Amino acid sequence: MSKFFDSITDELQDFITAQHLFFVGSAPLSPTGHINLSPKGLECFRILSPYRVAYLDLTGSANETSAHLQENGRITFMFCAFEEAACILRLYGQGNTILPSSPDWNSLYSMFVPIPGTRQIIVADIEQVQTSCGFGVPLYEYRGQRQTLVNWASKKGEEGVREYQQQKNLVSIDGLPTPLSKLP
Repeated sequence: MSKFFDSITDELQDFITAQHLFFVGSAPLSPTGHINLSPKGLECFRILSPYRVAYLDLTGSANETSAHLQENGRITFMFCAFEEAACILRLYGQGNTILPSSPDWNSLYSMFVPIPGTRQIIVADIEQVQTSCGFGVPLYEYRGQRQTLVNWASKKGEEGVREYQQQKNLVSIDGLPTPLSKLP
């Protein structure tokens, strides 16, 4: 039932861009560390090439993916069809965090619609792509993106968001440092 690919084909790219939601999975090296699985929306995912993807990572209550990437680089993305023919697609790769102070920031950030509260960009080099049937995924009707996080960040303002990041986003729940912890 599952098929493996070396890269993101044109057909798979069409499937990815049609989805309104994706999931990001990462884990620390410690066998007792917490595995992280985060849902993402707001049309923040981009395919940079058949072997490279990126997404805008917004300020949230934690910064697990970034901490895990800094420790070991492993990342998995999952897309599920909720409205059309059943399909699950996973992208397996090695990722890294691009901060606004990075020399690569401007060229990458220009590929996205700016979203208030953007914390960093996660970039991943894709090593393997897998599709599976997705027959067990229920049908859901898309009604729109929630604006709660965007409104929260807009209300806080840039300085308020930075203060929040300093309080909540410097270490993972397992105590791993994030790239934000290295900023002055």
